Amino acid sequence: MSVASQNITHTVLRAEGFSCPSCVRKIEKKVGSLPGVEKVAVQFASARIEVDHDPARASVDDLVAAVAKVGYTARPSAF
Repeated sequence: MSVASQNITHTVLRAEGFSCPSCVRKIEKKVGSLPGVEKVAVQFASARIEVDHDPARASVDDLVAAVAKVGYTARPSAF
């Protein structure tokens, strides 16, 4: 494990507004391009976006903003 990987946080967002599986790729590409993001997985059926990231480099607000830039709404999930 690298030093950078020691500060990785797993964040779950709830997404709104995407209606097709091709939207998944757009979200994964945009969020995955943020500095500090190591992994992104969008679950189309449950509208969940799971992100492993370094919060010092990519905050939850940064993740939400990246989703918004591709036209969708996301918010942190309570669980």
